[in-house]
Amino acid sequence: MKIADITEGYKLVWGRSKSKGVVRRYRCTDGPKKGRVVAKPSTCSSTVNMKRSGALKKTRRTLAPKQAAVRKNTLARPTATRVKSLNKRPKFRRAKGKSRRKFKGRRG
Repeated sequence: MKIADITEGYKLVWGRSKSKGVVRRYRCTDGPKKGRVVAKPSTCSSTVNMKRSGALKKTRRTLAPKQAAVRKNTLARPTATRVKSLNKRPKFRRAKGKSRRKFKGRRG
């Protein structure tokens, strides 16, 4: 067994909080809440409350147009922009102290 084979059931991501700005969140990679972003990793293995789930689906259906307008304003905020950039995969970075040097050869 390799270390890469062991999965913990969640992945660290960044999210927004009204009071604290940018906070750590966890995306569930398996279990009943796969794909969901939660505050605590232990939530990933807990069961889904079907009554609450159904009520939320019903609310979302009725308030979809209003939610779309609110979402548009929310994503324009600086915190949302920061979270978006933090959750992107990092591009290739050079090791510290290794600068790009020009070739000092003959031209021509």
